Amino acid sequence: MNVRISTKRIATERFALLNVRSAAGQVFVLQVVIVVLLVAAAVTALVIQARRDSTLDAEHQSLTAAEVFAHAPGIVEALESPDPTAVLQPRAEAARQSTDVDFIVVMDTDGIRITHPDPARIGQKFIGTIEPSLAGRTTIETAEGPVRRGVETEVVQAVVPVTDTEGSIVGLVSAGLTVQSVAGLVEQQLPIILGTGAGALALATAGTALVSRRLRRQTHGLGPVEMTRMYEHHNAVLHAVREGVLITTADGRILLANDEARRLLDLPVDAERRHVADLELDATITRLVTSGEPVTDEVHPAGGRLLMVNIRPTAPYGGSTASVVTLRDTTELAAVTGRAEVARERLARLYEAGVRVGTTLDVVRTAEELAELAVPRFADIVTVELLEPVARGGEPTGTTAMRRTAVRGGQREREAMYPVGELITFLPTTPQMRALESGRAVLEPDLREARGWQQQAPDRTRRALESGVHSLVTAPLKARGVVLGLADFWRSGDTPAFDEEDLSFAEELAARAAVAIDNARRFTREHTMAVTLQRSLLPRGMPEQDALEAAWRYRPAEAGVGGDWFDVIPLPGARVALVVGDVVGHGLHAAATMGRLRTAVHNFSALDLPVDELLGHLDDLVTRIDSEESESADGDRPDGHESAEVTGATCLYAIYDPVTGRCTMARAGHPGPAVVCPDGSVIHPDVPASPPLGLGGHPFETAELHLPEGSQLVLYTDGLIENRDRDIGTGLEQLHDVLAGEPGRTPEETCVAVIDAMLPEHPSDDIALLVARTRLLAPSKVAEWEVPADPAAVAPVRAECGAQLRTWGYEEVGFAAELILSELITNAIRYGAPPIKVRLLHNRSLICEVSDGSITSPHLRRAETMDEGGRGLFLVAQFAQRWGTRYTPGGKIIWTEQRLQDGADVTPGDSDTLSDAILAQFDDDTF
Repeated sequence: MNVRISTKRIATERFALLNVRSAAGQVFVLQVVIVVLLVAAAVTALVIQARRDSTLDAEHQSLTAAEVFAHAPGIVEALESPDPTAVLQPRAEAARQSTDVDFIVVMDTDGIRITHPDPARIGQKFIGTIEPSLAGRTTIETAEGPVRRGVETEVVQAVVPVTDTEGSIVGLVSAGLTVQSVAGLVEQQLPIILGTGAGALALATAGTALVSRRLRRQTHGLGPVEMTRMYEHHNAVLHAVREGVLITTADGRILLANDEARRLLDLPVDAERRHVADLELDATITRLVTSGEPVTDEVHPAGGRLLMVNIRPTAPYGGSTASVVTLRDTTELAAVTGRAEVARERLARLYEAGVRVGTTLDVVRTAEELAELAVPRFADIVTVELLEPVARGGEPTGTTAMRRTAVRGGQREREAMYPVGELITFLPTTPQMRALESGRAVLEPDLREARGWQQQAPDRTRRALESGVHSLVTAPLKARGVVLGLADFWRSGDTPAFDEEDLSFAEELAARAAVAIDNARRFTREHTMAVTLQRSLLPRGMPEQDALEAAWRYRPAEAGVGGDWFDVIPLPGARVALVVGDVVGHGLHAAATMGRLRTAVHNFSALDLPVDELLGHLDDLVTRIDSEESESADGDRPDGHESAEVTGATCLYAIYDPVTGRCTMARAGHPGPAVVCPDGSVIHPDVPASPPLGLGGHPFETAELHLPEGSQLVLYTDGLIENRDRDIGTGLEQLHDVLAGEPGRTPEETCVAVIDAMLPEHPSDDIALLVARTRLLAPSKVAEWEVPADPAAVAPVRAECGAQLRTWGYEEVGFAAELILSELITNAIRYGAPPIKVRLLHNRSLICEVSDGSITSPHLRRAETMDEGGRGLFLVAQFAQRWGTRYTPGGKIIWTEQRLQDGADVTPGDSDTLSDAILAQFDDDTF
């Protein structure tokens, strides 16, 4: 991949180098042309110089050779000899070869050659100028002539006269060098010149490539056309933009200023390259520009304008150490910005009102939040008055009496106004009453002229004016078309008076607050109704019983009353039922449903059902309620109200028997109980968890505990151990810690300790807590007998029972008790099945129990005149305060209860009434 990238990069660079449209390509072509021209010039100069030098050298060599030969000894004699050629020809050739010239020619004074390298040309006329030489001078010239046989070329030749001893010219000697031989020197130097040119061309190519790469890096790959277009575009934008731009050096000199900057700062034409301090600008602008520190959106006056200044260094963005200063004229926007800022602030306040007003569903607190929000950002003092019924959660009535609910503001001004809690009736002329009647906010910009306001309470209004209060806006608190009260906004001191824009803002603020107040009012009303209903449905006191000592606490949730309940229900046989439950949901519907379930538990308890059967019947009831609510939600409710569907309930039901100390319990989706042992240790019995009520079709499992005397059974709802800040596990651990280590506490003390430690600051769910400390019935207060299945055994058992009653000191109730036992034992022997037992218990009352192995239940009926039976249970019902039947795993128990008071039997009615009732059973005309 890297090889491909490098190859592609090289190809790109070569293409850029050969592209004559690019700056690098154009420079490269220019350099090639320069190199070629330099090489050509060098070659030309070399040729000329070589030719000149060669010619001079040839002239020198020719002259030297000619002079040396002309003055050589024997030349004159040879010329005067009969055959000069024979003498001079060998000598001339030898001299030519030794002097490295092309020819040495000896001629007579007529110019006839005596010697020549080409013997064929001896005797011929010399080609050249000889006249100067005949005159005694040396002649050097260039001429065309034969050099060797068959070769004629341009030669440089010198002609030297040969003189005798008398000075007479007796002949001429000419030596010459061909021009072709001279040009050979050029051929030797030409490769060096061309190599140098090629090296220069390669160096130019490499330099151009480097320059091209640097240009591409500095111009970001832009060519000349793009660079020109970009410069033109940037220059146009720079001077067309309606924002002043200055570029300054680190020492405060201006490098560039666009037209807008010149206009805004009144810069001179020669401002560029001058120091900012020399331009006589505003001192603040000069300080900002020369400081070099970044500036963001700072507004400063300059030349009658308000300029927004921004300064940023250019170094972090690839530039040199300089700064860019931008200037924007905000003079025209100042007024608009001020109004926009006011509008923005008011919108922010209205938004804040939606967040801060109505955080609690409390009418008084909501009014206080409105006052706190408006002071001091909108008004100096705020007062809020609500109609008298509204503060209590009631419906607004026709009354105009208002109670001051909240006041915020200066202490001195507040002292001159009505205090919180004061009941006020405004006069018809006051702005408050006009606002109530019109339903719109009323403005009083100058309270010194507000005669109607001053008539309300002259002394108070005078003191208010003296304290500096001078302007008022009163706005009705109107929600859903109903006026709930008034919000009065006051200004004092140097604060400007309210205007029409303030009027509309106050009206909007009051409208938003009114909705929150109305919600709080409605919640207060519903919460009060729900609390009243629930408290009316919860136990109001401890029922009379001796099995337990109990205490309880109930704490409703802040958001609304739920469906938590608890109960202590006396049962036959000195037993007591404990129940704790929780209906899903909050509000009136949950409270009403709780009441239905509590009533059902009482009714089922009256049947003396086992705990699992009772929860089964309760489950059926919840399922039926849920079904009825679902059907109501699908159709039209007759009362026009929306249905609130029940989704279930939880319950824990326990029965404690003080005779045996056993506690049988079952739970349907409810938290298990805690048991505080007499030694202070805490256990959490493993009571099987069954599904919540309302799911239907699930059996309920029971658990049986043995509770020593003095144990505390702690029952509670999930609101005690679970909330938004604490999970169930943490809550159970905290409950365990509170209950442990404090033996001997009373149930009341235990309730106080648990609530103090575990009650959340803001409960989100109801909390029900029931603490019961167990007691045991003394063995001396219990008597039991086994009864054989023989009618003859009735009399002995009845006699033993009578004796036991006399032992206890209850002779007065003996007759009735013996009568009841006789009837019950007889019925058990006659209609029941073994084993048959009799048990007597006494504490608050005398309890007679007859048990057998049959599950048939007797029924009270009115016997006809001729019936032989059917009157026994009637007699039992008349003598006993209460009676009934309960079923056990081994059969049934028929029980009666007779109240004891000071050792006397208190029976319903007097003796005459009782006798009449008995005789009525035997009423017969013939009797």
